[in-house]
Amino acid sequence: MIRHFASVSGFTLLSRLSGFVRDVLLASIMGSGLIADAYFVAQRLPNHFRAIFGEGAFNSAFVPAYARELEERGEEAARRLAGSILFALTLILVVLSAVAMWQMPFVIDLLAPGFSDEPEKYALAVTLTRITFPYLLFVSLVTLISGTLNAHSRFASAAAAPILLNLAIIAALACAFLFPSAAHAAAWGIAISGVLQLALVAVNAKRANCLPSFVWPEHSASLKRFLRALGPAVIGSAGVQIAIFADTIIASLLPTGAVSAISYADRLYQLPLGLIGIAAGTVLLPEMSRHLGRNDHTTAHAAQNRSMALTILLTMPFFVAFLSIPEEIMRGVFMHGRFTAADASASALVLAAYGIGILPVVLIRSLVASFHARQDTTTPLIAAFIGIAINVVLKIALYQTWGASGLAFATAIGAWVNGGLLALLAYRKSWFAPDHHLARLIIATGIAALILAAVTPSLKIISSSMTATLPMSAALLLIALGLSGGVVYAVSVGIAARLLKAPLPLRFR
Repeated sequence: MIRHFASVSGFTLLSRLSGFVRDVLLASIMGSGLIADAYFVAQRLPNHFRAIFGEGAFNSAFVPAYARELEERGEEAARRLAGSILFALTLILVVLSAVAMWQMPFVIDLLAPGFSDEPEKYALAVTLTRITFPYLLFVSLVTLISGTLNAHSRFASAAAAPILLNLAIIAALACAFLFPSAAHAAAWGIAISGVLQLALVAVNAKRANCLPSFVWPEHSASLKRFLRALGPAVIGSAGVQIAIFADTIIASLLPTGAVSAISYADRLYQLPLGLIGIAAGTVLLPEMSRHLGRNDHTTAHAAQNRSMALTILLTMPFFVAFLSIPEEIMRGVFMHGRFTAADASASALVLAAYGIGILPVVLIRSLVASFHARQDTTTPLIAAFIGIAINVVLKIALYQTWGASGLAFATAIGAWVNGGLLALLAYRKSWFAPDHHLARLIIATGIAALILAAVTPSLKIISSSMTATLPMSAALLLIALGLSGGVVYAVSVGIAARLLKAPLPLRFR
């Protein structure tokens, strides 16, 4: 499992690195003004629907159903199930995309009502979203094919596909002089990347002999189980997206730049989520599904504990960094071209607020696996909606006084509520069985995090004195803080784990 985790996380790292280049270019070219706000709304909309109908809900229902069919009835039956679902998914998405393209002004009115006060921003958001929306169709098909690959323990191509999104946007920005604006170029990059990602996973699935083809849906027991699991999963994923929709809606009511501040901070907030949380959940779900299919609960729980231990070990430095050096992070990453020091300060407040919730956010995928591996998608739905209700209420209460950072803080509190409920409900059902190794490792990482937080002010003073007079001082300061902080954390967690006799979930040979 660790090898598969490393494969997914390694390609995700490449995706994040290319995404870093993409975001630096976007910040440098567009800054945080009107054009950037319109672009970020346009790229968010298909991603909202993708998260509802694609990777979030769909994977949680499809992967266990496909893995069970593969174990019980063989490859041919699993391929028929995948083909039936492919046919239905494609039909639904074509209809949805056609309606959305036709009624795009109405969609923008719902998603960003504050834009209507600025006709130029509103018209640009409508145009850009019409360009990006077909991405939803292609990336949802990518999700289905990726699910079949994952069920066959082939994770590489699915993890590598998002790299093509970043490369396509970078290439489009390089040709921005051919478009009305850089935002138009980036939007076309998103649309084209959907085709490229679909081609990548389809070719790899063909080579692995697991590429589904269109099959008229039959009323089989396996399809019924999938649909029973999909309904609550879609509602649950829709609920999560309601909270993100609320961010966009409320941010559009704030002064120009709020949408961009949230988007730039969210880029960095998504780094540990993609590298660690999603990678762990992607590998853990089929792993637990296979073990539970053989009625081997002990091995399933051991895999989950190992996944969660690794997740906590790797996430804790991000938690400390987001809370202790958010401005240094935003300045070092984005402060180039049109992205100013004021933009960095605004985004830093949002990043710090997001950082409060980074630990539960990356653990949720591993906790949800307790339920989804047993094809229970209703319980996570309940936990998600309670967290979302608290999240949205806090957003409404805080946005006028705290601005964009209030929206991020509400997201963090909602994540803690959601993650805490999932852990409690799974534990009460005996579907989550943390062992003493996991408990000791949590204590060891907590001690290391406190040490890192305590020495960070000193590291900041020393690193600033070394880099202040150098070119690109903000970027060099961030690199120096990252390297020195990484060494402090690694040494601290190693010593604490040894003293507490907590075996690390990862060894280097």
